Amino acid sequence: MLQPSPHHHPVLAGHPPRPGSNATRCHQLPLPLPAPTTARTRTSLVFAYRRPPSPPPPAIALSLAKASAGAGAVGVTKRPTSACLFGGCFHWLTGSNKKRVEVVVGNYVSGTFFASLLGFDIRCNAKAEAEKRRRSGGRNFVDSYESGSVRSSDKREVRSGREAGTDVIIVGAGVAGAALAHTLGKDGRQVHVIERDLTEPDRIVGELLQPGGYLKLIELALEDCVEDIDAQKVLGYALFKDGRGTRLSYPLEKFHLDVAGRSFHNGRFIQRMREKASMLPNVQLEQGTVTSLLEENGTIKGVKYKTRTGQQLKVYAPLTVVCDGCFSNLRRALCNPKVDVPSCFIGLVLENCKLPFPNHGHVILADPSPILFYPISSTEIRCLVDVPGKKIPSIANGEMAKYLKTVVAPQILPELHDAFTAAIDKGDIRTMQNRSMPAAPCPIPGALLIGDAFNMRHPLTGGGMTVALSDIVILRDLLKPLHDLNDSTSLCRYLESFYTLRKPVSSTINTLAGALYKVFCASPDRERKELRKACFDYLSLGGVCSRGPMALLSGLNPSPLSLALHFLAVAIYAVGRLLLPFPSFEHLQIAARLLLVACSIIFPIIKVEGVRETFLPATVPAYCRAALPVNWIVN
Repeated sequence: MLQPSPHHHPVLAGHPPRPGSNATRCHQLPLPLPAPTTARTRTSLVFAYRRPPSPPPPAIALSLAKASAGAGAVGVTKRPTSACLFGGCFHWLTGSNKKRVEVVVGNYVSGTFFASLLGFDIRCNAKAEAEKRRRSGGRNFVDSYESGSVRSSDKREVRSGREAGTDVIIVGAGVAGAALAHTLGKDGRQVHVIERDLTEPDRIVGELLQPGGYLKLIELALEDCVEDIDAQKVLGYALFKDGRGTRLSYPLEKFHLDVAGRSFHNGRFIQRMREKASMLPNVQLEQGTVTSLLEENGTIKGVKYKTRTGQQLKVYAPLTVVCDGCFSNLRRALCNPKVDVPSCFIGLVLENCKLPFPNHGHVILADPSPILFYPISSTEIRCLVDVPGKKIPSIANGEMAKYLKTVVAPQILPELHDAFTAAIDKGDIRTMQNRSMPAAPCPIPGALLIGDAFNMRHPLTGGGMTVALSDIVILRDLLKPLHDLNDSTSLCRYLESFYTLRKPVSSTINTLAGALYKVFCASPDRERKELRKACFDYLSLGGVCSRGPMALLSGLNPSPLSLALHFLAVAIYAVGRLLLPFPSFEHLQIAARLLLVACSIIFPIIKVEGVRETFLPATVPAYCRAALPVNWIVN
């Protein structure tokens, strides 16, 4: 059986190709879909990624059987497809993202036809009412929360034949929580989101979205959330070391012109996503603090939370998704966290200056650790100074300003020096610890952990949002064919595949972030100096030496094997430079120690991520649980 990837992207149809592209499928994203087939075969390709060795759990089998009972079975596809109706093709456009619903008809053709028309009319009315409420609200999303009123959607059912009630509770409405709420709400789930603070966040991280993350936004129909917030396109990076610089561009030739990275104010982006989620009639967004999970006989039944007025409430749902960020107070109940703090960021906003390479992030390999610059609006540039360890100079007694002016400022690019010192004098200096936490799942029935509450990596490469959005796409695909989530034990066993399916993307980005940070940090050791210099020179070679690593960093090619090969190539390149043209005994010693250092950097990270799950995910038993046979969905 053909096995298309469950993580393929939709085709960006109707857009011109990027100039200079020689690809015949310019609009397709990295993993193309199989060739067109018949309607019934197409349904098989949508739902059957792999036939499992054993039948699915009884509760899930029953849920899927219900989906195919009656006149026909309905399945939401990930790209436009045709449905078999009266021997021809019938397209039913749904939602603002113009996705098509596939209707496979059984014996009762006429009944299915009229039922389809009725469902279309109900959905159109629901959209019209939602738009009417949005336009007649009198206040925008931000104003309603800042004024103290909490907006709650109505409880009218979107799907007919279902009991009223909450399907999914989402704890946290950051990037992961807001995107998940919109995605599940769009699929017809009743979603209740509880967020501690619904005012606009003010953070110094989460401001750079890689192109791979932007493609996930497109797949989730959230790409318009980067509009109207003065977001800036990012086309690559510029790397500087010892007065030398090189430009590294993302490999975007095969994509539409709009596909690129985005940098912005984190709070503006999150508010746009919250606003879009709250517009769905079956999504309730509420401000409150979740104090604990409600557990009964080893199963999470819901949460207990306190409203902004101090009222203690409980809410119940078959599935609770915890994504309350890096400071989560619930993660210990759902996993075994091992949080590491490798460094801290000192954040400044530079004004009235321009970067040497427009629309590029800039990384200076400074001493003791890298310095980052990237635009967050048309007039502002974010500067992040990395300081290794947990301790940083005090801002209150002036040590921070002295450190920035005496240690950091001399290493700043001349074009940015004056703006950097002006930002220090202005006094708006922010700090934040950089946390790293490998994913350590501990599956518990009724609950799931995602986002920074579950998995973190060093923010040097800006991959956090890409991982979170990729996880949401995987979770959406797993939950989409299930109509009944009430058998928590069977659902938990089924969702264990989520932790394996996410590994290729998350492990690649996590490993790259950790390895690059250790290589880019300055060190007095000769072998580490040689490795750092070799990495800079390797990336400066261009061609496959720069395109491959940039495809990994951007999330366009999250391949663990490619990452391992490029890291090995950098180490061999460093050794070759030491031994050519004639090796000396001293250089042989340095080369041997350099190889040991390279192994000590990458192997521990891969071990923590999981060698088997990262490189051979199909050998993990839970991997097959995500692939349900077609005959459970379509008769």
